[in-house]
Amino acid sequence: MKARLLGGIAALVVAVIGTVLLFNYVQGADRRALANTETEDVLVVKQNVPAGTPATQLSQYLTTKAVPRTAIAADAVEDLGSVGSKVTAVGLVPGEQLLSSRLVDASTFIGPARVEVPEGLQEISVRLGIDRVVGGSVQAGDTVGVFISLGDAAGGGNGTQLTFHKVLVTAVQFSSGQSVQTQGEATQASSTGALNAEGSKPASSDTYLITLARDAVDAEKLVYAAEFGKIYLSKEPAGATEGTNGVVNQTKVFR
Repeated sequence: MKARLLGGIAALVVAVIGTVLLFNYVQGADRRALANTETEDVLVVKQNVPAGTPATQLSQYLTTKAVPRTAIAADAVEDLGSVGSKVTAVGLVPGEQLLSSRLVDASTFIGPARVEVPEGLQEISVRLGIDRVVGGSVQAGDTVGVFISLGDAAGGGNGTQLTFHKVLVTAVQFSSGQSVQTQGEATQASSTGALNAEGSKPASSDTYLITLARDAVDAEKLVYAAEFGKIYLSKEPAGATEGTNGVVNQTKVFR
């Protein structure tokens, strides 16, 4: 009995020692691989960086890593002090080198999942559930149809109408305010300058903030609908046929 116990303890000790030796060997693998290679320290992202982050705040997201010179990107940033007051143009993911091409002047930063507002229009945001934004597939740059439903509190009935056609979506966010990346931005953020092939997915949400570009008169109508009625959006690309049956109520639905 004692012999078996001692044998078990000895086996455990051997296993622990083996594990420690293996760990140390693996830890030194990178150093051995680079032993005969010319390397240079570069700034590498260690945790997700939101788009629009000022360069002055980037140090908390970065680490220094020795990288073979042949793998260093041409526009890799060597010193944060050299980028001044710039901000990240897109979200950065762990493993990628910090590139000057990913930084823009704060004054020109539009933001992730945003497009410029056409001259003469203003932006207005509405909070909508995922079922009201084509299952969450609406992205910045899309044009949408805006359906407005209103009920008459005085008892005069209610109705729905496709009120606005081909309204430009300038921004899409989750209810928390976090921007929703477009597919193109997500692909770029997970590949350009990456040392590790790791992607990231935005947090999911059932409620979205959709920002629309519209003139002042239509913006008033949208605010009224958001306050006292309900809004649905449809994807309405440039080639979609426009049309409306006027205000649809119970009579028209069952006609």
